[in-house]
Amino acid sequence: MTKSVTQLKIVNCLHVFRAQQRITQDQLAKEIGVTRATIVAIEGGGYNPSLELAFRIARYFKTDIHTIFSIEEEEK
Repeated sequence: MTKSVTQLKIVNCLHVFRAQQRITQDQLAKEIGVTRATIVAIEGGGYNPSLELAFRIARYFKTDIHTIFSIEEEEK
């Protein structure tokens, strides 16, 4: 009997928040103290931000982390 393992995938809607505020990836990166490449990687799903960075992003947009980042479960 094999147990299935649930993988957690972090997804985000950071690009939506940026579009609503009409700011570029570069502008956001400078505001929160990271590189544009970091923002590109987060938005593309290739990089999950640290908890500290996720809080900085949420604080910048004056919202909570769960509004920008969510978790999808995938059975493996």
